[in-house]
Amino acid sequence: MVGKILMPKATAVWLIDNTALTFEQIADFCGMHVLEVQALADREQTDYIVGTSPILNGMLSKEDIEKCEKNPDLRLVLNKNSEEFIRKSHEVKSRYTPMAHRQNRPDAIMWLIKNHPNISDAQICKLVRTTKSTINAIRERTHKSISEIQPRNPVLLGICSEFDLTKAILDADAKAERELKKAETLARKAEKKAKKTESDEEK
Repeated sequence: MVGKILMPKATAVWLIDNTALTFEQIADFCGMHVLEVQALADREQTDYIVGTSPILNGMLSKEDIEKCEKNPDLRLVLNKNSEEFIRKSHEVKSRYTPMAHRQNRPDAIMWLIKNHPNISDAQICKLVRTTKSTINAIRERTHKSISEIQPRNPVLLGICSEFDLTKAILDADAKAERELKKAETLARKAEKKAKKTESDEEK
């Protein structure tokens, strides 16, 4: 294993869906058991984990992946720069965002909106320390700097910790799953009621 990486399950899902890597290679890189990767591939654990590209995160290069796809004996290696960012991300404790990172907030917001649509505006506000009006401006592309905004992971930018981001994603996905199940239950009840009404009318 190469060490702790950003959102291992989300990264594993992306690698499963977008590469020809073996389960062993993915498990080794993500710090997971190969059976966990198999379960993700079969979607036994969850259907609601959104895959996160390790290429966009800067953890891997496309060339790294292609080399390992050609040789199952090779193992993926975390980009050294990303490894340093990830190490530092675990040290992010304060709710204060350094001035050097504040200009990166729009990039972080855009990344969250694009990659994790289940995350609520309230969660984004908490993670990035921003306002709902800023989030709406970026989402609606009316932000004054919209042409300069590039989606970038808030952990790699040093804005929030990996733990806080992962927790927000899991909470948002769990809520989405509950709402979906609730909607399905209501739909079944409505269908059952409609069939009963139709049956009563026939009588």
